[in-house]
Amino acid sequence: MGQALLGLIPLALAAALSTVPVTAAIFILLSDGRRRSGLAFLGATLLGTFVLVTLATLVTRALPGRTRQHDVLVARLEIVIGVVMVLLGVLTLVRQRRSAGSGGSGDAAGSGGSRGSRWLGDLGSLGVLPAFGIGLALCLRPKAGLLALAAGLAINRAGLPDDENLVLLVVYTLVATSTVLVPIVATILLPRQTVPRLVAAKEWLSVHTTTVGAAVMIPVGAYVIALGIRG
Repeated sequence: MGQALLGLIPLALAAALSTVPVTAAIFILLSDGRRRSGLAFLGATLLGTFVLVTLATLVTRALPGRTRQHDVLVARLEIVIGVVMVLLGVLTLVRQRRSAGSGGSGDAAGSGGSRGSRWLGDLGSLGVLPAFGIGLALCLRPKAGLLALAAGLAINRAGLPDDENLVLLVVYTLVATSTVLVPIVATILLPRQTVPRLVAAKEWLSVHTTTVGAAVMIPVGAYVIALGIRG
């Protein structure tokens, strides 16, 4: 199982560094309804991530072909998924540079950021069920789906028993959601110490969120490609 964990952890870390759910969690935690909405969002994130990677594992296990053909198909899928990740990361960086370099983009970006901030700012006041639903919805983003597919392929490649596969699924879920899990638990238990850091993180993410997401996708995509080539 150790080798399977080594192959899985980078994918889980890439999911953990996804800034969208982290930013949503921060806005919830800076609202008045942080406790109930935060726990609902956390529960949805844990459940959604676990279900998504479990489904991805089951789907990739059902790929057709005999053992050798199945391995070849898995390797090809890993290469395709890795290429898509790299392309998404590169295109995001290119688009960001063009947007930063164009003279008239500042106001547009500002207005878009304002609308996004207003939407995010309402998260904490939406209540438990809407926060839970948004948490589930964020688990269905394309990036999350690609990482879950890559994780499912990595789990099946190891060929472990079902009980060990379950351990891998739980580890992936905990690591992938750690950047949501830790701030929510810390803020509920120690709000005075945590809230100032959340404010600083919110300001930093508002500037660097796109760069972080793209910068993570490129090396992780290259890693998935290498797994496919290695077979």
